[in-house]
Amino acid sequence: KQWYQRRVAITAGNVNVKWGKEKFNNIECNTDECPLLFKSTLYSLTGVVPERMKVMVKGAAVGDETWTNIKSLKNNITMMMMGSATELPAEPAEKTQFIEDMSDSQVNQASDYPPGLYNMGNTCYLAATLQCLRTVPQLSSALENSQGNFSRQTMVGSEGICAAMKQLFKEMDTTSDSVAPLVMVKVLHMTIPRFAEKGEGGVFQQQDANECWTELMRLMSEYLPGEGSTTSETIRKTLIEQYFGGEYATTLKCSETEDEPETKSIERWTQLRCHINADVRYMQIGLTMGLKENIEKTSPTLGRNAVYVKTSLINRLPSYLTINFIRFFYKEKENINAKVLKDIKFPVSYDAYDLCSPELKDKLQVTRDKFEAVRQKKLEKEMSSKEVRNKHDAVKEKPEVKYEPCGFPGDIGSNDSGYYELQAVLTHQGRSSSSGHYVAWVKHKEDNWLKCDDDKLSIVKEEDVMRLSGGGDWHVAYTLLYGPKQLEIWEEEEKKDEEKPVAAVEKPVAEVEKME
Repeated sequence: KQWYQRRVAITAGNVNVKWGKEKFNNIECNTDECPLLFKSTLYSLTGVVPERMKVMVKGAAVGDETWTNIKSLKNNITMMMMGSATELPAEPAEKTQFIEDMSDSQVNQASDYPPGLYNMGNTCYLAATLQCLRTVPQLSSALENSQGNFSRQTMVGSEGICAAMKQLFKEMDTTSDSVAPLVMVKVLHMTIPRFAEKGEGGVFQQQDANECWTELMRLMSEYLPGEGSTTSETIRKTLIEQYFGGEYATTLKCSETEDEPETKSIERWTQLRCHINADVRYMQIGLTMGLKENIEKTSPTLGRNAVYVKTSLINRLPSYLTINFIRFFYKEKENINAKVLKDIKFPVSYDAYDLCSPELKDKLQVTRDKFEAVRQKKLEKEMSSKEVRNKHDAVKEKPEVKYEPCGFPGDIGSNDSGYYELQAVLTHQGRSSSSGHYVAWVKHKEDNWLKCDDDKLSIVKEEDVMRLSGGGDWHVAYTLLYGPKQLEIWEEEEKKDEEKPVAAVEKPVAEVEKME
């Protein structure tokens, strides 16, 4: 009640800001929004970051979270701003025709690249995570359609995170320039204080990118509702559960007695873990290792602790499969999370069929048979097309390819084939999760990929991504994001047009033979 009584006079209008000898007129100011958004606008004009910025209105300072310090704010009022600017990216002195001389913005615009994200002080872990998640169209659409907004109550928590991601993704969709994720970083630090820890010199400490990925998934799952509606009690009620959530069918059996019956249960997950040891050289082997493990717990039959064998098989596959490589382990002596640099190969096209339960395999087989039928038809068409081209030296334009919707009926966001295609890789360069550098590598077009190194984007080839498997101090794959392989809708084409020229040649020959 007190907050509403002290609200400023206007909700949306234009104000003037005086900064030293400069003055900026007609700047949009909306007091229904978080003041940090207004300060972000000033940052884009002056280069003064909000942490070093002080905005005064009649002797009162504007805060980062609310406008409660300001008793009156009228349209066209003049504010005073103090703070020293950091260097802004310099624009090219003159226009050039060579891509090597273009700015990052010009390269992005000319090459249809997405914008990069400026590093706000060891925030590469967040930038890499966001660039990977932005490749999921259903997630971007859900954020765009969400009702989240900023206020004192919603600045912290799941709604604040979703509102910040919505605002950031919207800005990235409307510009080719690199974007400063000021609001996103602020909201993340307020929601998860451990990400705001500072080291020597007051600089933010590096954080684990996969922990950030997991926390963002948890927070979005709390706020973003699922697609569709149903009365079933087992329906996945959030978007994250639908498109990123899988299920294990687990069996727990005591290995020390046959008298105790095995127990079965369902476990849900949003990431698969690839375990690494001396015998693991391929991702599939590391994933298989995690399906069987020994655990110790109290046995009601024996009345003491006993060893149990836990066996897990996938009972539900999501459209988007996230795989995390267990590359870090805690070294007590050095008090750090040390890194396993071993080379672990991963594929561009992945088949999760062997990890699934027999029940799920039977369900997957229907769509897998369709994939095989399409493959056979494409081979047959390719062979016949070669013969036709040899006869007529004509190549038809490829028709527009259409795809069947992915997923089982009644299970939105599921994968009904087990086939996946790699679409994003998050890598780490360094020897510890709390140091080093994180980079995102995302699929762009055909076999071209984009290396998203904070605000610097560059084109790379698929073979460059395959070199991220590890084995040295180069960028090493830490988290992979696979998307569903789409089933092409095959339409039979009539071959009458192809056969007509042949008939036109053969008809005179037949008439000549008849005359003879």
